[in-house]
Amino acid sequence: MPNQITKLQDVIVPELFTQYAIDRTAELSRLVESGIVTANPLLNELVTGGGKTIEMPSWNDLSGESQVMDEDNPILADKITSKKDTAVLQIRAKAWAAHELAGALAGSDPMAAIVQLVARWWTRDEQRILMATLKGIFASASMSGLIADSSAVGIKPGVVLDAKQKLGDAADQLTAIAMHSATYTELQKQQLIVFIPNARGEVVIPTYLTYRVIVDDGMPVDTTTGVYTSYLFAGGVIARGDGTPASLTPTEVDRDTAMSTDYLFNRRAFVLHPMGVMWTGTDFNAKVAAGTAPPFPRNEDLANGANWNRVADVKKIGIVKLTHKLTD
Repeated sequence: MPNQITKLQDVIVPELFTQYAIDRTAELSRLVESGIVTANPLLNELVTGGGKTIEMPSWNDLSGESQVMDEDNPILADKITSKKDTAVLQIRAKAWAAHELAGALAGSDPMAAIVQLVARWWTRDEQRILMATLKGIFASASMSGLIADSSAVGIKPGVVLDAKQKLGDAADQLTAIAMHSATYTELQKQQLIVFIPNARGEVVIPTYLTYRVIVDDGMPVDTTTGVYTSYLFAGGVIARGDGTPASLTPTEVDRDTAMSTDYLFNRRAFVLHPMGVMWTGTDFNAKVAAGTAPPFPRNEDLANGANWNRVADVKKIGIVKLTHKLTD
């Protein structure tokens, strides 16, 4: 009896695969799990509307002082003002090709295996995009008040506490710290990592000074000077939205029969936006107009401070950048 080879076309239903991959990507993300990145239903809807940027208006806080009442003067009314935040839409794509890929996955559910592999890749790619975005917003002069430069000394409690003080009395909103694995290992050597239980009661979540620790080797490090970058985050400070614009085909499969090769094409439209920092696209738009950049920003464009500007009060940003060495 001839071998029965399962092909990608036999196991992938594009409509189902797309949502499976998006959901699984979010589930696997440590940034989502930690509460730093949160899904925004409004953004999900706006992503499907097309365009290159998304306007996100919000209200400013109330200002002024109370008025002492008297019989002769009326109570004066202040107005509430708004600010405009702009997020940039990401349109990204990736293709994979393999010789009899589905057949190689025989013995397990091919669909589940493929989704798992694709989702893990997109999770890593989202973290690369977020790292480029963080580099860009902190390269903007408007964010200078949220940079704690301790690049001459090693990581230690005093250094981190000085960083959180950048938010003053709003520092209690900080809940997590993202760091390079070398920084994490140094803190383990100092015996300062404390593990707490997860929802199942398993003591597996690392914390430092009560901040949840997220370890990512995509965190910036200058190998010449030995200076590392860590970030302190408030919960929900990064808004995430996923959608499918009408003109975008999210998932396609194809096969080169002569070469016995399967192809999987995956396209995504999404937003990963730090709240309170507006995408201006100043440098990027000039490059697009000159024909030297694609219509949607690359990671190098996201990492350019000329494309960002803070629009919210410093205390409401919820992200602090800390530069440091591993040891003094």
